[in-house]
Order: sequence, then structure tokens, then C-alpha cells
Amino acid sequence: MTTSSSERGVSLGMPELPAPAYPDDVRARLESDARDVIARYPDSRSALLPLLHLVQAQEGHVTRTGMRFCADMLDLTTAEVSAVATFYTMYRRKASGDYQVGVCTNTLCAVMGGDEIFESLQEHLGVGNGETTGDGKVTLEHIECNAACDFAPVVMVNWEFFDNQTPGSAKRLVDDLRAGRPVQPTRGARMCTFKETARMLAGFPDERPGAVEEGGSAGPASLVGLRLARGEAAPARVVHPRGGPHEEPQDTPSADQDAEEGE
Repeated sequence: MTTSSSERGVSLGMPELPAPAYPDDVRARLESDARDVIARYPDSRSALLPLLHLVQAQEGHVTRTGMRFCADMLDLTTAEVSAVATFYTMYRRKASGDYQVGVCTNTLCAVMGGDEIFESLQEHLGVGNGETTGDGKVTLEHIECNAACDFAPVVMVNWEFFDNQTPGSAKRLVDDLRAGRPVQPTRGARMCTFKETARMLAGFPDERPGAVEEGGSAGPASLVGLRLARGEAAPARVVHPRGGPHEEPQDTPSADQDAEEGE
């Protein structure tokens, strides 16, 4: 005796319909931008990563329509595009906020307070991991490593660093983002939206006046080893106090300097 799929609790469902196309004006604009991107590469399929950022800049995440567009432009299958889009975490697969707030909860940041920051933000925002606030402003997530262990615990917003955070400073940060107040990362240009960031990652210039000049570099704590290797004096303090202004550390006087001052 055989049983039907419905009797076994299996729902085969309807086949998924093809992804809808972009409106004609959006398609024309994206095609123009995509051709600029593709022209940078000797092999067109090498342009897939920036093209995924380009379509992400359109809708805030990589949609089926965006993947279909990339496949059309690069003569790939949608399966090939999907394999890449689902591999890298920088590509969002569902609608998310204007600001992606990632709290590092890996070993060092966790020890220094990352877990506490993440828990306090969940309570403060009323969202869980990977969820977005009702106003569509902030998506909160915990991430494994922000590659900034020398400034732990670190919060990253749209890939910009906010160093040496505390639960209090992190809550003030998300409040400012939701209120539309200007926010300046610890190291980098003032904040812009996730869509604007995605367009820059596609290889297009930051057109905000003065933003390029604001771009950050390695912080003092990151350069301590290099300075010691060069024989330079070690700084007295390599990180600024949490919640205080960012200050360049003062050099510890060398033995020769001590001797000179004692004469």
C-alpha cells in the first residue's frame, strides 16, 4: 500500500516563478554602471563580486532580480551567481536596515565586554540577532571578528570601526544613527547608509564633499609593534580611555632622554 505526499506530510508546492525584471529606467542605469565595472577586468566573470555590491546598492540586499541581472551581464547561470552571493556574508539575502551594526563576540572582544554590548543592544533596540528595528534604521548582528583586536571590544557599522566600546557608548551610537545625527567612526569617514557603502564597494567614488580626506588609517595601538621594531620609544598608553576623546598616545621618554633631563 502506498501513501500520497500529503499523507506523509510532504508539500511539494508550486515551482518558484522566475525573478521579476528591474523597471526599465533602473535596468538602463544599472547596465551603464555594470559596463563600467566589467571593463576593469580582462575576464568579465571576475566582475561578479563588485556587480553584486552594485545590485545590493539598489535594494539594500541581493535579491533574485539582482542575481538574474548579474547573470545576464556576465553570461553566467543564476546558480553560479547564487553560489557566490550565498558564500560571502557581506552580501545580504534579505531586507535590512540603513545601518548594519555588527558586534564582535569573538574571543578577545567577548572577554573585553563584547557579549555584554551585544546583549545590551538587543534589549535596547528590541531586536534579536540579524533582526531590524521597526523604523528600518538598524540591523543588529553578532560577528566573529572585526580584525581589530587591538581595540577590543569593537563595534562595526557599515564596515566602519567604532573602537573600545562599552554598552553605554554602543547604545548612544545606535540612538544617534536612528535619530539621523552625524556619526563619526573612530577611524574613517563619517557614516553613510548601507546602500551608499555598497556602491563604493562596487568601485564607485565617494562623492560626499571631504569624505575621502576623512578616511582613516591604522590606529596607534596597531602600530606599536612596528614602532618597537624600528627602535622607537614605546608609547605610554596605546588606546584612549573608553568614552573619552580619541587622543594620540604620548611617547614614553627614552633612557637617553631621562639621562639628558637629569643632567
